[in-house]
Amino acid sequence: MSEVVLVRPGWGGYLRAGEALPAMEQAHSAGLSEALNKVPEVTLGFWIIKIAATTLGETGGDALSMSLNFGYLASTAVFFALFLALVIAQIRAKQFHPSLYWAVIVGTTLAGTTMADFADRSLGIGYVGGTTILFSLVLVSLLVWRLAAGTVSVNNIATPKAEMFYWLTILFSNTLGTALGDWTSEGTGFGGGVFLFLGLIAIVGGLYYFTKISRTVLFWTAFILTRPLGATAGDLLTKPHAAGGLDLSRFAASGVIGLFMVLCIVFIPQQAGKHPGQHEA
Repeated sequence: MSEVVLVRPGWGGYLRAGEALPAMEQAHSAGLSEALNKVPEVTLGFWIIKIAATTLGETGGDALSMSLNFGYLASTAVFFALFLALVIAQIRAKQFHPSLYWAVIVGTTLAGTTMADFADRSLGIGYVGGTTILFSLVLVSLLVWRLAAGTVSVNNIATPKAEMFYWLTILFSNTLGTALGDWTSEGTGFGGGVFLFLGLIAIVGGLYYFTKISRTVLFWTAFILTRPLGATAGDLLTKPHAAGGLDLSRFAASGVIGLFMVLCIVFIPQQAGKHPGQHEA
């Protein structure tokens, strides 16, 4: 007679080794995992708020570094300290809080704006060098995350380790997006850059609906592309007419965009949920 090994209690008694969980317990486990998730479900509202956050990062970052003449290095120190305070609060939180989550996103876009400008301009790396370095950092972050956690899927950000990799990758991706947006706008202009990145995001959306390409890859691609879209949109609003912008006040633009974000967070339903790539490694 073969030996039966009782491994742990299930909903209806003990399970044999290798036996699958009953459907009810699987659903319960999935529900617990989703309840512990610390990031919002990816919906149209998610992308609207994300684009607004990236635009606010550009106008707000430039307001401190340029309009108030703090400079790129001092502004980076201020915004990086803000980001650290917010991300620590986010990681210590026990559940998903929309306002806190989006505050951290804005923190990464503000710090990313001044970090990219400091690297590209103050250090003399240039847009090509800055974009190359930052793209490499994004890839390294994803690789280390994959090796440490076994996956870079973002459908279940429920542990401190996963959150730290998640936010580090977002910080690098938003910094990369700033450099990429500034680089491309030299050839396309700010308005052209907005349409370029809108078109690229639309292509990613088409690939999501009509192909079986990795949802994790498509998510991170779209996530990165929203940052140069916001960077060029922010520059289009605030750069002088002679440079191809609308010459609006950086402070006024930041205030309007910030108010728009707050209204979206309040009125667009958000809940912790699964991201694309649930079953992907």
